[in-house]
Amino acid sequence: MQIISFATQETEWKTPRMGIILHTNGQDSGHRLDCEKLFMPAERPSSPLAWFDMDGPWFQRARDTAVRLERDSTALAEAHKSGWLVPSRDAYWFAPVPRPGKIVCVGLNYRDHAAESGLAVPKTPVIFSKFSSCVIAPGEPVVIPPSSAKVDYEAELAVVIGRCAWQVTADRAYDYVLGYTALNDVTARDFQFGDGQWQRGKSCDTFAPMGQTIVTTDEIPDPHSLRISLTVNGTVMQDSNTSQLIFGVPELIAFITDSITLEPGDVIATGTPAGVGFARKPPVFLQPGDRMEVSIDRIGGLENPVVASPASRHQTPQAVGPSGETIPFG
Repeated sequence: MQIISFATQETEWKTPRMGIILHTNGQDSGHRLDCEKLFMPAERPSSPLAWFDMDGPWFQRARDTAVRLERDSTALAEAHKSGWLVPSRDAYWFAPVPRPGKIVCVGLNYRDHAAESGLAVPKTPVIFSKFSSCVIAPGEPVVIPPSSAKVDYEAELAVVIGRCAWQVTADRAYDYVLGYTALNDVTARDFQFGDGQWQRGKSCDTFAPMGQTIVTTDEIPDPHSLRISLTVNGTVMQDSNTSQLIFGVPELIAFITDSITLEPGDVIATGTPAGVGFARKPPVFLQPGDRMEVSIDRIGGLENPVVASPASRHQTPQAVGPSGETIPFG
């Protein structure tokens, strides 16, 4: 199953809500199930993150409805009449988790990246975070801060948590995973190395492109055999495989939840492979006009342009809507 967050012109392209891409005969049907339409307004959850709770009634009904509509053409036709379906051409996609509760990141977690950085393989996971306010959608522009000259890219496999997890053992970790998505851990290296800690350099506005979809675990039973790559302007900069992960998904969940509770809608960014810009000789940093694309097997592509910071906070960059209209964000 593929989960998205989207909005339509009906809501002025704001207020993202959860949707599910419907497939018929193994192909995209061209319609998205609007999960909110399955409930009366008073029945809908008060928190957007409740939609990602696999134990919650909202996710369970949405999942079961999607399965039924994909198998029953009569039910699909009735759902269309009831207004439950949105044509793909009318949906503006947000990041699949538009505002995670937490983004927990893992540093130096690929063997090839450790080698290119000249650093020893860590004995335990290196954990840091990104502010959730830096999440943006596929296609939305990454904005270079005016005081940074060394903005870098990092393709990452991201894990989306689907139930409350505390002191979870590695052998049970997959029970707590809703699915996987792509994330670009954009980083201002001059901030990161100049500050002596990573928070500001990792959390600048727009520095967490995510998407396009959450692919649920039934479609990716093993996340440790996926090709992961990133291009800038069509040139391959990173090309590796999640088999290079030092600490896999079960180990990461066990390590994090030993001391931190993970909740539905939290995101774990599992680290980046070799090929990052600062480690190249000479270094390569992002410039206005560049286009980045993260690609992960079975998850798809995540493309974002790069722009200079506007002169004023009121001059927000523009994203492009499904019909070609411009949509301000930020």
